[in-house]
Amino acid sequence: MSTTTTSKTKGGEFLIKETAAQDIFIPEQWTEEQIMMKKTCDDFVDQEVAPNLERIDKQEEGLVPSILEKAGALGLLGVSVPEDLGGLGFDFVTSMLTTEVLGAAHSVAVALSAHTGIGTLPILYYGNDAQKKKYIPKLASGEWKACYCLTEPGSGSDANSGKTSAKLTEDGKHYILNGQKMWITNGGFADVFTVFAKIDDDKNLSAFIVEKSFGGISLNPEEHKMGIKGSSTRQVFFNNCKVPVENLLSERGNGFKIAVNILNIGRIKLAGAAIGGCKRTITQAVQYANERIQFERPISKYGAIRYKLAEQAIRVFASESATYRASQNIEDAINELIAGGMDEAKAKLKGIEQFAVEAAILKVHGSETLDYVADEGVQIYGGMGYSAEAPMDRIYRDSRINRIFEGTNEINRLLIVDMILKRAMKGELDLMGPAQKVAAELVGIPEFSESDETLFAYEKKLVANFKKAILLVAGGAVQKLMTSLSKEQEIIMNIADMAIETYVAESTLLRVEKLVSMKGEEACKVQLDMMRSYVNSACDKIWVYGKEALNSFGEGDELRMMLMGLKRYTKQEPFNAKNARQSVAQKLISENKYCF
Repeated sequence: MSTTTTSKTKGGEFLIKETAAQDIFIPEQWTEEQIMMKKTCDDFVDQEVAPNLERIDKQEEGLVPSILEKAGALGLLGVSVPEDLGGLGFDFVTSMLTTEVLGAAHSVAVALSAHTGIGTLPILYYGNDAQKKKYIPKLASGEWKACYCLTEPGSGSDANSGKTSAKLTEDGKHYILNGQKMWITNGGFADVFTVFAKIDDDKNLSAFIVEKSFGGISLNPEEHKMGIKGSSTRQVFFNNCKVPVENLLSERGNGFKIAVNILNIGRIKLAGAAIGGCKRTITQAVQYANERIQFERPISKYGAIRYKLAEQAIRVFASESATYRASQNIEDAINELIAGGMDEAKAKLKGIEQFAVEAAILKVHGSETLDYVADEGVQIYGGMGYSAEAPMDRIYRDSRINRIFEGTNEINRLLIVDMILKRAMKGELDLMGPAQKVAAELVGIPEFSESDETLFAYEKKLVANFKKAILLVAGGAVQKLMTSLSKEQEIIMNIADMAIETYVAESTLLRVEKLVSMKGEEACKVQLDMMRSYVNSACDKIWVYGKEALNSFGEGDELRMMLMGLKRYTKQEPFNAKNARQSVAQKLISENKYCF
């Protein structure tokens, strides 16, 4: 199953290239088969997870593993696993859809994503034929459960500094693993561990497939966490654990590369899961707002509540637009690489690696959108929102981890800018030419062309100017700070936030433009309000982020000129955001659910 487009966009290229609406995938294009998969996942959450949330949170012995096995029986653990290895063999976009829907499953979503993602994919993408044939079918069925052992007490974001060691035995038949891992999701019940360790005095990590039955593995008690209480999280100790040499995953010293590439996948998948959590949360908030009576009226009648409901939906709609745009770009890149003769597993890794910038953007935006939705969900419920008897308590606590998972949002913001600049230095991304044009435009006479009254023309101009604003600020920072820019994390994060808002705003615009071409303007009035609200809000944010960055390194006349340029690129016409949000809120309230 594949929904192909004709786009040849490269990762990070959105900064300097205009994308046509017809070249992106939007969720309104789901096929019947994909909709059936969505329903299967929805039913699974409704039947196997929702009724058992209290039992799951109390970590009832064997409950989550049994739920994973039921997911395996439905094929949900092998959505992206090839059919010859026991999976369903669906494409990347479809796997994102299942990730999204299952993202509403609280702690079980964490167990599922850890098993199907970081637990299974290292073996699927880096394992040899023998390793894949041995492990993947049992992981896809749920017979074996998987976990991923990377983080250590002294190595979190700096993963390559791990101290776990591997020594080859004198007979050359085994590696002996010794070390400690922490925050290991599924650690309490996993059968298969992907373990990262350094062989002898190697600079880089290697990866090993370790079975629990090998022995030499001990576990600390379950961690007491703020949220995702039903997710098994333990410290894992390896004490002279004997691992057969044939269980070395990929090549010696390739572990760090495996970790980085699997994290790229995890980041965009986390964004998808966050969207699923958001949608179910909004539905619960809307239903409560319609039922809760104050001053003889449902609270959904009041403007303050409508603002919250609408803003929740607008941000989720925007995040979803960007996530599926990038997902299809990845799928297209994979298909192109396979058509060029590349091995399928390598093509998938390379395709995802090409869009690592977008994956980091989406991880940040998706997780922060979920936090916003959860927080406002508590507020809509009022006093009941703070009660453990109502659903927002669990939603609020469970959402918080997502800004830490898969690399903290701070690390991801730094990565966004770092990856873009490195690609520019390698000649993979032509930032210099567009940046020079922006610099010349600043000192030139502004052009006063006739206004274009066509639909979307104004928003397209805004988004084009957002990109110029980024090039202005980033170019000025590089020129002024040179090699010391890498130490100026606040400035880098300002630039990253500008890029995040630009990518998401453009994605939302393209989605609605394509939707209008499919259904007509009249049928898309609410979506037009959502898009315009998001784009105008992004404009305000980009001005603030850019101003903060420029004030951090600029000075004198040069600073004043750059600030004037930034103001020009974030200038917007008056927009009645209140009326737009009222339109969105009314749609949600009348449907009594998230309905976009």
